[in-house]
Amino acid sequence: MDAVRQIACLIFPDVMSLDVVGPLQVFASANAERQRQGLPAAYTLRLLAAEAGPVATSAGLRLHADQAWREVDARELDTLLIPGGLGVDAQRADLALLAWLHGAETQVRRLGSICSGALILAAAGVLDGRPATTHWADTDELQRCHPAVVVQGNRLHTYDPRNRDGDAHVFTSAGVTAGIDLALALVEADLGRAIALAVARRLVMFLRRPGGQTQFSTLLAPETARLPRLGALLDWLPGNLGGDLSLPALAERACLAPRTLSRLFVQELGMSPGRYVERLRVEAARALLQDAQMSIATIARLTGFGHPENLRRTFHKHLAVSPQEYAERFG
Repeated sequence: MDAVRQIACLIFPDVMSLDVVGPLQVFASANAERQRQGLPAAYTLRLLAAEAGPVATSAGLRLHADQAWREVDARELDTLLIPGGLGVDAQRADLALLAWLHGAETQVRRLGSICSGALILAAAGVLDGRPATTHWADTDELQRCHPAVVVQGNRLHTYDPRNRDGDAHVFTSAGVTAGIDLALALVEADLGRAIALAVARRLVMFLRRPGGQTQFSTLLAPETARLPRLGALLDWLPGNLGGDLSLPALAERACLAPRTLSRLFVQELGMSPGRYVERLRVEAARALLQDAQMSIATIARLTGFGHPENLRRTFHKHLAVSPQEYAERFG
């Protein structure tokens, strides 16, 4: 076991409290799990701010900074995390902070962000040429303001200890709870899967959503009452995924011309009927895989994919994992 690792998190006025306490609780819980096994703590936790003392979060709660970031020798830190929140814009305009972060990048083992904290790292110039994600509502701004960043908006985090599908040194994560997924991945890399799994169980979480998984459900159920010409069809679809859901069949069911149906789907839902059906089938397959009561072949048949290979290809396209991997993690 290496020396105790220093985990630091920046805080600032109007920071998102969960971006801070969620990931830090993962590291604290890892310490607790080790202590249950008679092992020493693996981490010490520090909060850094412009000045030591209380800092008001966007929730109105106050967190207490242990030290001013400008007084910290970044070489003492193992991991430095930058959260997001309503106060991000003021921080990304703080030239002294950005210079400190730019210098810290070469001195810490790991530098990461949670949620819109990626905008601060990008402003510091440490994300150029690297894959990065952030909260889905901020990905366009990240790309527009920092074109040198390789924005990958539809994933949970960009940490990969093997440097294959991400970066082991500088990384980012998506909105709020994705920071907890990131912290679990860091703990697993440091202490092994058994400790990370114990932490996830203690926190009543899944272990672990892979970094490449999409940020949110691929399909949010529309309010069919607001779609009078499509409502009956949309209500009928989830219970009939194994049948013929081709455009002609759907048009006949809706008593509309195929061209009219396609136009209404794009106008009201922002996608074609075929795309909507595909996503609905993926959602149904996800639910059945989590239930863990059926084989993948049966799930493929019931959800209209027919063959397991069709399910695998479509699942990977939407969720960046195979049905088997998804079942192992969430079943």
